[in-house]
Parts: sequence; structure tokens; C-alpha cells
Amino acid sequence: MVSFVATPIGNLKDITLRALETLKNADCIFCEDTRHTIKLLNAYEIKKPLYACHKFNEREAAEKILEASRRGENVVVVSDAGTPVVSDPGNTVCKILREAGETYTLIPGACAFVAALVLSALPADRFAFIGFLPDKKSEKKAVLEKYQDCECTLVFHSAPQDVDKDIAAMYEIFGNRNAAAVREITKIHEEAVNFTLENGLSGEKRGEYVLLVEGAKEGESPLNALSEKEHIRHYMAAGLDKKEALKRAAKDRGVSKSDLYPFSVDL
Repeated sequence: MVSFVATPIGNLKDITLRALETLKNADCIFCEDTRHTIKLLNAYEIKKPLYACHKFNEREAAEKILEASRRGENVVVVSDAGTPVVSDPGNTVCKILREAGETYTLIPGACAFVAALVLSALPADRFAFIGFLPDKKSEKKAVLEKYQDCECTLVFHSAPQDVDKDIAAMYEIFGNRNAAAVREITKIHEEAVNFTLENGLSGEKRGEYVLLVEGAKEGESPLNALSEKEHIRHYMAAGLDKKEALKRAAKDRGVSKSDLYPFSVDL
């Protein structure tokens, strides 16, 4: 039997009794980083054989997991923190087990983006989890464009060195929206900061972040992601005179023509 087990995302006490029972009854544990998982096991005096299962060897590890399960062993799969498979290794393992007809289950528990959604105070009735954005700017833009008209809260993971670039890309595609940055979840320095995409997130970036962005307003024009001048120029390029282009852009943005007029003077 294979069990995917959710582990703490910070505070080691955030682990369920069922998760501990499953770890104690395991014959072997496949983990993202053995050095990380051993700290959790030591905290609860659990000693088990550990094997690596990460993005660079997941298919090979999946075959070993399948073989062990077929031998009747209790196999546990964990990531460094949170729920396996969710922005972490494990999906390839799931596919191989399912294709082989091998039973597996999940022992639920901590999940960073769910905690961040609560801490952000942004609407949580509907949301879309996107995870990490691509590094390449053009690919990052392409992913964001798919969600620019989505009316639910958008949830992303972001490494500290990528936070500012990710927020800048979001502003370019989404325009100015309310957002939140959550870090150090369940730890002593847990922090949830609300900000706007236009102003960005101030301060030094430390630790992994969950970035949350409010969804598009109902009926909001995707052209609102453009600057005021670019918005007006878009309609002029479509053949409208400047007066009509100004009127259309003002209607899209829900403002008066006089508010946009200064942006049209030199067009």
C-alpha cells in the first residue's frame, strides 16, 4: 500500500495523529530531501529507511515504489513540506501507480496555499491555484494572460528572488489589483501583507512566498491591464477618432472622460 502523507509546512506540531501512525507503520519512506525529512522523523522518534524521490529521479523512484508496494510493503511518500504532488514531486508516482492498477491513498494535512488564502483576507469562496510561474518572461506572460479575465482569487507560489519580477509581470497583465503576500506560514515570523500590484511589495524578500491576487471584476475589460495612454491608443489604432477612443476607454475603466483626457493630449 502506498500512502502520500502531508507534513508540516513550518511548525512541526502541525501533523495529524493519522500521519504519525502511517509514518510509524511504514516499511520505507520516499522523500524529496532525506536531510529535511529526517528532522521531522527525529522529532517524533521514528526511524525508517529513507529514499529520495524528487523531480530529477521521480520516474525511477516511482518504479521502486510500485515494486515495494507489490511486495506488500507499506510505502510512504512525502515532500519537504505540505501536501505531496501540489507544486511538489509525486504526480508522476500517482500516474504510474494508477496505470499499474496499484492502490494508493492520501493522508491529508497542511497545505501552504490554503493557509495563505485564509491569512490574505481575499475572497476564498472561489479561487484558482496556479503555483510557480515560469522563469522566462515570455512564458510567464503567457501563463498570466490565461487568467487575466478569471473572476476568482488567483494563488501563486514565488521564490524570494522571483517575487518582485512576478508582481511586475502580474501588474503588466492584470493592471492594478489588490493582492497579498504571505510567508513563514505557521512559524514565529508568520506574515501576511496586503498591497496593490501597482505599488508592489516593499522590503527585503526572505523565504518562500504565496502571492494572492484578487480576480477580475465582473465584466472588466482585459484592455484595463494597459496603461491609460495605451488603452486610448488601442481604440485609435482600430480606426476610432481620439474623442471616441477616449469615450470607449473611459467606459471600460469605469471613469469619466475628463479623468482620461490628460493621457490623450499628445496622441
